[in-house]
Amino acid sequence: DGVVGRNERFLAVANAPSAHSASRGGFRSGRGTLRQNRWPASERFGTSVVGDMASSNKPMEIGTVGALTLSVASSVSIVIVNKYLISTLGYRYVTFLTALHMLVTVGALRVAARSGWLEPKSIDRGALLRFSILNGVSIGFLNLSLGFNSVGFYQMTKLAIIPCTVAIQTIFYAKQFSARVKGSLCVLLGGVAVATVTDLELNTIGSVMSICAVVTTCVSQIWTNTMQKTYGVSSTQLLHAASPYMALTLGFISVPLDGFLVGGSPLYYEYSAPVVFVAALTCAIAVAVNFSTFLVIGKCDAVTYQVLGHLKTMLVLMFGFVALNNPVAGKNILGIAIALAGMVAYGVAENADKKAAEQKGGGSVLPVTGNAGANGGAK
Repeated sequence: DGVVGRNERFLAVANAPSAHSASRGGFRSGRGTLRQNRWPASERFGTSVVGDMASSNKPMEIGTVGALTLSVASSVSIVIVNKYLISTLGYRYVTFLTALHMLVTVGALRVAARSGWLEPKSIDRGALLRFSILNGVSIGFLNLSLGFNSVGFYQMTKLAIIPCTVAIQTIFYAKQFSARVKGSLCVLLGGVAVATVTDLELNTIGSVMSICAVVTTCVSQIWTNTMQKTYGVSSTQLLHAASPYMALTLGFISVPLDGFLVGGSPLYYEYSAPVVFVAALTCAIAVAVNFSTFLVIGKCDAVTYQVLGHLKTMLVLMFGFVALNNPVAGKNILGIAIALAGMVAYGVAENADKKAAEQKGGGSVLPVTGNAGANGGAK
């Protein structure tokens, strides 16, 4: 079977699209033929990781570190559970499962609000609809990208999210990235590419799906940050307001999308007790994934969240080597080492830039764009 082949399939599970939540499912090629052994699972998909840890503000430091820790722990956990659900139990309707994840999140947040743990805030309904629909559409495009492309090309699609996010924030949000930050991101992306990317089979439809996936994912994650600042709401308040619309959007697209990618329908699937139990477990973990995603992007920004996402990828890859006895190639170890070095360099560079901005009275790292956030976007 070979080192590359087994690790490639494992990464297809670890790095699948995510709607601030968990897994995605099996897929078919452009002609509708089911491709075997490529089941995606979950992950999705600031100031800096290291930079915030070094902040002199003690309460914010604890809050940010806690958010980062929860995000990593919950995301890696849901990858492992989803891998069992998809690969072992054979449940392939994971876009539908993602809709269930968001529906459970809606219920959990309503219980929290009724219990007094959360104070709901009103946000413009039009902005929430645009935000929620864009999130759902980005998940669909990510699934289609994985369905129409090789796993290697899909990995390149994931890597393209960071440079695209940097470009959008620079052009539309007037955010400046220093040369050292850009250099550290290049090192990080190079390491992830070495560790994860294998074949690069190109086709027109798959390339278009990948471009759409990258753009919609970047914008949706940027909006997650700007909407919190524009409306003066916390990450939990934004998730409370947007989650019903996100659940509806995902519910609307999941059945036809899963039917196209996998065949059949999740509505007529014969659910066994193990499938129901493990699916329910993923729903419980997904509440933490959704919460931590909004929390991290609110405290940090979309670029740092993507850097954190690649850290999760490296952790999942190492988990496969250690716990699942996946064969290790030299390029995997080299790639992981380069990626981790890039992450540390990014944290140091972001921390230095943040301190320099504070000394110059530069204010917030990501500018708030007046009423632009009401539309979820930039001026």
